[in-house]
Amino acid sequence: MAPKWIEVLTGSLEQKKQWRAYKARVAGFPSPYRESVDAIERYLLYAGGSDTESMMTMLDDLADLFERAAADGTPVHDIVGDDAVEFVETFKSNYGIGAWIAKEQNRLRDAIGQAEKEQS
Repeated sequence: MAPKWIEVLTGSLEQKKQWRAYKARVAGFPSPYRESVDAIERYLLYAGGSDTESMMTMLDDLADLFERAAADGTPVHDIVGDDAVEFVETFKSNYGIGAWIAKEQNRLRDAIGQAEKEQS
């Protein structure tokens, strides 16, 4: 009974455990994989726009990807390519995250395109 009452005030205790486990896991990555995951995580926390459960799933998958790359010796550039932002946007779109912003970006492009057509 007490944990449910506490979770009302503090949020999910299980998600806090998952977060701590994820952070401990990433802290064990060798450089530059750890720094890369930290940078991507920071970006996702600002731009991810998702619920905590989906975010934890995505971050665990990201950790899996970089953990395997570190074990195989795959360079970070081979994972993220030339544009890290594009990599992250594509990565998070696999989770349905950011779909609403992509829809709004397309709507903006269409509106500006239509305005330009009317002007010419």
